[in-house]
Amino acid sequence: MLATAVGSLAFISNRRLAELFPNSWRNLWNEWELRVAVVVSLSMQMILIVLGSRRKYIARDWLVLILWLVYLSVDWIVNVSLGVLSNMESSDTNGSLNPKYVMMAFWAPFLLLHFGGPDTITAYSSEDSELWMRQLLGVLVKFGGAFYVLIKSWMGSPINFLAIPMFVVAIIKCGERIWALRFASSEQFRKSMLPRPDPGHSYSKFMDDYISKINEGHNVLLKPVIDEAFVVVDQAHKVVANDIFPDAVILQHAADFFGTFKRLFADLILSFQDLKNSRSFFLKESTTWEEAFKVIEIELGFMYDLLYTKATLIHTYWGSFLRFITLSLTFFTLISLVVINKHPYSIKDKIITFVLLVPAVALQAYEIVILLPSDLTLLWLSKRKNSLVDLAYKTISFLQSRLQFCHLVPAVNKRWSNSMSKYNLVDFCLKDKPIRFSRILKLLCIYEMVESHQYKVQHSVSPDLKKLIFQQLLEKSRKPLDMKNSKKLCAQRGDQVLREMGCFDKIGWSIEAEFDQSILLWHIATDLCFYIDAERNTNVLKNPTCKESKSISDYMLYLLVMRPVMLPNGIGQIRFQDSCAEAIQFFEEKRYKLDRMKTCCALLEVSTDILPCQVKGDRSKSVLFDACRLAKSIHSMETEEQWTMDKKWEMINNVWIEMLCYGANQCGWRNHVKQLTNGGELLTHVWLLMAHLGITEQFQISKGNARVKLVVS
Repeated sequence: MLATAVGSLAFISNRRLAELFPNSWRNLWNEWELRVAVVVSLSMQMILIVLGSRRKYIARDWLVLILWLVYLSVDWIVNVSLGVLSNMESSDTNGSLNPKYVMMAFWAPFLLLHFGGPDTITAYSSEDSELWMRQLLGVLVKFGGAFYVLIKSWMGSPINFLAIPMFVVAIIKCGERIWALRFASSEQFRKSMLPRPDPGHSYSKFMDDYISKINEGHNVLLKPVIDEAFVVVDQAHKVVANDIFPDAVILQHAADFFGTFKRLFADLILSFQDLKNSRSFFLKESTTWEEAFKVIEIELGFMYDLLYTKATLIHTYWGSFLRFITLSLTFFTLISLVVINKHPYSIKDKIITFVLLVPAVALQAYEIVILLPSDLTLLWLSKRKNSLVDLAYKTISFLQSRLQFCHLVPAVNKRWSNSMSKYNLVDFCLKDKPIRFSRILKLLCIYEMVESHQYKVQHSVSPDLKKLIFQQLLEKSRKPLDMKNSKKLCAQRGDQVLREMGCFDKIGWSIEAEFDQSILLWHIATDLCFYIDAERNTNVLKNPTCKESKSISDYMLYLLVMRPVMLPNGIGQIRFQDSCAEAIQFFEEKRYKLDRMKTCCALLEVSTDILPCQVKGDRSKSVLFDACRLAKSIHSMETEEQWTMDKKWEMINNVWIEMLCYGANQCGWRNHVKQLTNGGELLTHVWLLMAHLGITEQFQISKGNARVKLVVS
């Protein structure tokens, strides 16, 4: 067994430690090795349950690192502890069973309980769900080791019998985790959304009737008929308004849409009717951008709960019953342990046992408390109207306000981080954020990683940006819904804006380049235009269109540098590093270091009459001075095309939004899913919003409802 193997390794390591440390140290370690391990395992469980749900709406590197270390360490600490228990001497000097070992064997089901994990995190990433069979095998091996320890320590004492209910609790918790992992695996998730096999109307019988009528000399006509059983009902008729819940309508719309649009996360196709239903909601004049983005937030929250938590199971009557069983058995074990005679056991082991039991009860109660204000619970309550529902909602609101004040429960209305990371090429090249211990970091080969994170900044997604994105997508989706229009809209990445504003002939070359090259060109050009215009007119800094253009520009560069898998394949990182190298060389030559305004002015002063590729060739992939050409062309439109500054920035903003939408549509659903565990990405929200508006290639115009019947005359 794995536990025995780990125990053997621990035994070998102890022998090696014997050669390094004195006997007193070794005896102390042997005495406290298992005790420390079970307490550490409990501490890891607390960290997972508290921080596991918060990664849904907190996009911080420290949170990712902590959860990653703890999640991976739980398996290891359980294996080590069970290995130590299985190899521990169970008899005392008289040959009878040692009471100390009996008490320590009682800790085995708690280790399995910890391995079962909290409800708030079952998988750290989507890859964990794909390996659910391996997890199942690991659970079986661990239970085998734990039962071996129980049998080895069995003496018919009350403490032995109390281990049985805790084993039942551990089986339930581990079984829930395996079930959740299996259901979230791509194969099972896809299967759960496939319709039941439908052979359709019998073609052979139809043709037999047709031939027989013809042979009888009848005139047979085919008349189209629509099967009313398959007519899709508008989603709006399913929604139940509820005065008790302020977001009842939004919640129910999101739940209805999620039942349909979760197919996108399994790479399945939507029907024409599915998109017609969602468009009827999003294209209504009464639907605001706030409501639209809130629906998307709730849907992605449901998706996170389905893939990375036990929400799909625990929000059922069966799941509620299991919660009652586990909490009751754990509480029963705690009370029983208080009343039984425990005199043969040492004080320190009694303390550790209660340290395991009391938090086990408290953590299970805590899981129920944080379950109450979840969207799935409120959704269930919002569809019912009575005094008990009103009382339940008021009780939940009261508990939420009190516990949230103490930061004991996750924020009720935070479904994602509502933040976007930004990266700026000029800031990176100026090196105005010195990194400490650079020599040590270079020695550890992590300097580049630390440096890239050093220049990443994070800001909240402003309401102005959401409004601009929604308005532009709304305008594009006004056209009739068909495959041709949808594919055309999905392929636009700034070219349509330039054509509509009559400047494609002048700067269209920047859009026709590879997508990663276009991002770099427009990022640098936007930066140059922003700082030059800010020097001329300080109101530029207050203009929402200008600010949000720069925000999207920095966000798209962040995706190119830090999240390249979310963008189409290319050599964006090579182009970025070559452009940075050329910029640093230029800044050092001109001595404009640490002065952003001067560096931008100096770049625009360089003559670009001759194309950079003619001078340098294509060995270097830098686009620095190509971007300067683009910035000059954009800037010249104020004089040559008689544009106002506002019109120029409107064009820049619309180009960036089109590029953002293009990148969102090109990103695979697996990469969208992965980012849900890191606080979420704006790109994912834009992708799902586009799909709701019909701007997606994952749908088909089906004629499955139409058929014919025989008309005999």
